[in-house]
Amino acid sequence: MWRDQVLDWFSAVGPFAIVLSILINTFISILAFMPSVFLTAANLAFFGFWLGTLISFLGESIGAVVSFWLYRKGIKKFAPDALMKNKWLMKLQETGGRKAFLLVLTLRLFPFAPSGLVTLAGATSRIGIVGFAVASTVGKVPALLLEAFSVYQVLQWNTAGKVILAVVAAGVVLVVLRGRLRK
Repeated sequence: MWRDQVLDWFSAVGPFAIVLSILINTFISILAFMPSVFLTAANLAFFGFWLGTLISFLGESIGAVVSFWLYRKGIKKFAPDALMKNKWLMKLQETGGRKAFLLVLTLRLFPFAPSGLVTLAGATSRIGIVGFAVASTVGKVPALLLEAFSVYQVLQWNTAGKVILAVVAAGVVLVVLRGRLRK
């Protein structure tokens, strides 16, 4: 549904579709809870695999840096006390330099790690915006390639796409069952 809506928008704006995609990706990054997989799917369907992947990569990278900056400003202005109440956030605040860089890089390497949480972790640490941008961008490369390949295979609906979809569906079922069994 979302993918089709975005494809309609891309068609409507023509040559500005790349800019629109990057803006949508930035908005998704700021929201932090909304997955961008539908936008990746729209980019792949509209621009093709390689250009669509590149546009998704640029959008996610720009979105992460904008979100980092906004989160850092927002935390300092609106919730400085919250940082002192949470032991994990206190530890992150003490993290800086190479350790913070490696933390962001490592978290970005996981394709299904919530992007908003990774950005929040970076924003609460002492890492600078340039260090965050580099670690986040480098870490996104393998994760986004895996996401793009998976989405592309599902869009093509070939054997690999069916297997990927079956594995994801089985994973969701296992997570739901595990959660219910714990209760």
